[in-house]
Amino acid sequence: MLEYVSREGSDCYKWDSDEARGCLPLWVADMDFAAARPIREAMQRRLDHGVFGYSIVPQANYDAVASWFERRHGWKGIRRDNLLYTTAVVPAISAIFAALQVRKSSDKLRVLTFTPAYNCFFSCIENMGCELVESPLVLVGNRFEINWAEVESKAKEADVFLLCNPHNPTGRVWSRDELERLAAIMRREHLFVLSDEIHCEFAFPGHSYTPFASIAINDTDFCVCTSASKAFNIAGLLCANIFVPNKKLFRQINHALEIHEVNGLNPFGLVAQVAAYNESEDWLDELNEYIYGNFCYLRDFLREQLPQLQLHETEGTYLAWVNIASLGVSAETFCRNLAEKRHVLFNPSEMYGGENYIRINLATSRKVLSEALYRLQHYLQTSQ
Repeated sequence: MLEYVSREGSDCYKWDSDEARGCLPLWVADMDFAAARPIREAMQRRLDHGVFGYSIVPQANYDAVASWFERRHGWKGIRRDNLLYTTAVVPAISAIFAALQVRKSSDKLRVLTFTPAYNCFFSCIENMGCELVESPLVLVGNRFEINWAEVESKAKEADVFLLCNPHNPTGRVWSRDELERLAAIMRREHLFVLSDEIHCEFAFPGHSYTPFASIAINDTDFCVCTSASKAFNIAGLLCANIFVPNKKLFRQINHALEIHEVNGLNPFGLVAQVAAYNESEDWLDELNEYIYGNFCYLRDFLREQLPQLQLHETEGTYLAWVNIASLGVSAETFCRNLAEKRHVLFNPSEMYGGENYIRINLATSRKVLSEALYRLQHYLQTSQ
């Protein structure tokens, strides 16, 4: 059963950081729901053991990941010899860049990605000394689409395609046809594909997540990063996975993880992942239904009360992407003023390489969402 928990005073970054204190924070991408009971019970059993030293990854974790993705998403072939563990997806991306740079051996690694993009994509690319190659998504009707001509052109300038599947922040859930077309382009232009699929468990009715690995089944020049952290609200337990079908690259990425000291895992993260994938599917189904309900509430509220704001078609994740261009102010300024005057936190699009949008985290209680929207409405009514 889904349980909303007040996180104030729990040293929670989303609620208790200096910029969030005293606000309704619909910004940082984690949730305000207690983890599923099987996860908490598994962690309690581990806690009762009383010793929390260095841990190995037991076979149960590999089995849980393989079983989950085959059972829920039809992705077969995950095994112990093609799955690496690390603390989180962002360190995984950095380690993969490091391994690919060694393989390239000269010049900067050139990384192609869609923009707007998850902000840590930019920091990973910069921090690892890589070069960013952008392919902006285009708005067609009421949803974001791939500019295919530009992707084909930009692919000729890059070494790696960094994919977010489903896409943060626009909420696109890429179709099988889109992924097959992307895979064909990258194969033709000899780009390595790195797919971040951390939001894979969130797809709205009428849409379904397609693992990139099920598209590139005959290729080895790709890897996929996954984690139970987003779906089951256990990001602080630091456990993520990298699927690497190429054996030589598997060794190179493993070496990069060791060099960057992100290959040691929290024992609680390991048991939590097993309990999430083996025992918490019903909880996730309930969560998805609730988040979709929040999305519908937001959509209807904006239509009826704030038609000057445009909510573009969202297909998945728990993040809404709202156009505020009609307000005539930058998203950064808007978010700063809203936080100061009405104590509501959203993310401005500038941090994602975009303009005129705000990102709203829907993974909270309907009551919190409702209060935040009424504060937003009052702010707009009194500031114009």
